[in-house]
Amino acid sequence: MRWMWIDRVVELVPRQKMVAVKNVSLAEEHLHDHFAADSARGLTALPVMPTSLILEGMAQTAGILVGHAEEFKEKVILAKITRAEITRDATPGTTLRYTATIDRYDALGASTRGVVELLDHARPDRGFAPIGEIDLIFSHLDNNQGGAGRSGEAFPEHNFVFGHAFKTLLRCSGIPVQ
Repeated sequence: MRWMWIDRVVELVPRQKMVAVKNVSLAEEHLHDHFAADSARGLTALPVMPTSLILEGMAQTAGILVGHAEEFKEKVILAKITRAEITRDATPGTTLRYTATIDRYDALGASTRGVVELLDHARPDRGFAPIGEIDLIFSHLDNNQGGAGRSGEAFPEHNFVFGHAFKTLLRCSGIPVQ
């Protein structure tokens, strides 16, 4: 994974729940395109984090929770988005908090429920406010498709999903990983 859409894990209860945060900063390049100023139409810039990246932040949070359940031995991939509702934009100077919980976990994969909350640092007294719900289904790739799986498709032996970036994130958050 080249881009990380979470900055820190703040809580991890194995096989149950993970909480991660993402600080939205004007230094992030994608904010300059969403939405750029248009002087011809008299529009000023309105930088917002694209909803697809908020969704990816939840997918990374929930995916790490699912992967952590078996110490990252499984290749966990996002299989389906069953629900995604975002009600407010995330702008520079805000913090997103992702809370993912496991609903179901078995050898084929897992289903998760997620809540996205936003803290506006200009109004910290208001605390985190819910801005969305995202429910996801993950597949244990090798148990469903890989190797001698149903598709006959061969996947690399190494875990290409949980690489060094995710492990560094966990270590920096105080979570031991091998």
